[in-house]
Amino acid sequence: MATFDYIIIGAGSAGCVLAERLSRSGRHKVLILEAGGRGRSPWIALPLGYGKTFFDPAVNWKYESEREEALAGRKGYWPRGKGVGGSGAINALVYARGVPQDFDDWEAAGATGWGWDTVQRTYETIETRVSPDGQRDGAGPLHVQDVSDQIHPVNRHFFTAAAQLDLPKTDDVNASDGEGAAVYRLNTSGGRRMHSARAFLVPALKRSNVTLMTGALVERIVFSGRRATAVQLHRRGKSLSIPARYEIILSAGAVASPCLLQKSGVGPADLLRQHGIDVLQDRPHVGGNLQDHLGVNYYFRATEPTLNNVLSPLTGKIRAALHYAFRRRGPLALSVNQCGGYFRSRQDLARPDQQLYFNPVTYTTTPSGKREVIQPDPFAGFIIGFQPSRPTSRGRVDLRSADPAAAPLIRPNSLASDEDQAQVIAGGRLCQRLATAPAIEALIKAALDPDLRQMSDTDILSDFRERCSTVFHPVGTCRMGADADSAVVCPKLKLHGFDGLRVVDASVFPNITSGNTNAPTMMLAHRAADMILEAV
Repeated sequence: MATFDYIIIGAGSAGCVLAERLSRSGRHKVLILEAGGRGRSPWIALPLGYGKTFFDPAVNWKYESEREEALAGRKGYWPRGKGVGGSGAINALVYARGVPQDFDDWEAAGATGWGWDTVQRTYETIETRVSPDGQRDGAGPLHVQDVSDQIHPVNRHFFTAAAQLDLPKTDDVNASDGEGAAVYRLNTSGGRRMHSARAFLVPALKRSNVTLMTGALVERIVFSGRRATAVQLHRRGKSLSIPARYEIILSAGAVASPCLLQKSGVGPADLLRQHGIDVLQDRPHVGGNLQDHLGVNYYFRATEPTLNNVLSPLTGKIRAALHYAFRRRGPLALSVNQCGGYFRSRQDLARPDQQLYFNPVTYTTTPSGKREVIQPDPFAGFIIGFQPSRPTSRGRVDLRSADPAAAPLIRPNSLASDEDQAQVIAGGRLCQRLATAPAIEALIKAALDPDLRQMSDTDILSDFRERCSTVFHPVGTCRMGADADSAVVCPKLKLHGFDGLRVVDASVFPNITSGNTNAPTMMLAHRAADMILEAV
């Protein structure tokens, strides 16, 4: 097997960006290893197709968390992308940078050089922002689409209600002052998903110095002393060891990256010994600091047509399919997460503490053969949902066994702090205000159980425990920071105490960003690539 200058483990949102940037000069040989497949499902390219990939084991690892007493003893469903594009290939396409204070928090937490002024420039480098009339701002490979001309008409009631409550409005949640009601920007272009694989990896694979290896299950990273030198993997029934000349970059995501470090001998010593793994370095923080957004939806029947009326009947499905086939527009070219934004649950707060969603559709998950299928309801309906933006509870992700194919042990430790429980009540109350604003009250034909409008603080928290779920934004399990005693990687994303290995994905976030985490993951990877190239 040839020696590569850089080996990237994981062709997800971060890995695809790294592959393009590290190979651009043509001087470096880059290998990308992906445990899943090529990501060629037509449901990935179709923006609304994530309703099909959500339970598809061909493109989704379909992890589960451990049962949590704080969530009524329930397990959580944790979909993670399985294939080229990673979780960015199966997500709901919302492009949210986060609010500026999120990154100032990073810097305050020891991630020197990752403040807003710096990361904003990186965002602007990778983005091309596209207006409804096709005007472009920026020259980056990643298209960020303004779809405000395509959203369903029922969304107008959300904006009217926000104005009735004196809530702010913004044209773009990604602006420096992006607080308020907005139409969400999407990662789409030409009516197709514009994920990291399409924007970055596809152009990179046209270069002779880039190799993609799918179906490659990495077993461990091989060290010589304190230097990472090779990757051991299993593919097509064979074990391979592939050396790296300069660096190995671990980009397997916030769930898989800490587990792979542990399988390589870097992690909590007692845990590693329990599974018969030789301890290279006792690092209890590997797998810790797990953060995630929890959210809940409230469902309502509507007094006027919504997307249900388009997507539920067969005739509506056919019309939507034809509209998409001929014009690459319409509901199939969008996310169901059409509107929402960042809001303060109280006016005296220094910054927004809640992210809201207003979706012009309701749906039911039903069994179909060996998997579940998401189906729009056969009546007009809409959703109001929320997630507290910055949870303070911290959980863990650890290996379950030394078997490289074993699912990880995910313990989110949800709602462990009084502050997180208070934030749930605050978010529920904010949604309650929205649901009882005159514009929304007139839109509600009936509330599907439970009726948010009648709920007390105790009801809101109890219902959240019973029904909430992850919003699929896990971060923090290989936290970056200057202090090796509390962080896994340094601000340049090198593994503390080692050479030749960096971790570049959402696992290094010191703190979760206020919104969807796909955009900051791609930003982080682009900036990390510059750091890697500077070291050569």
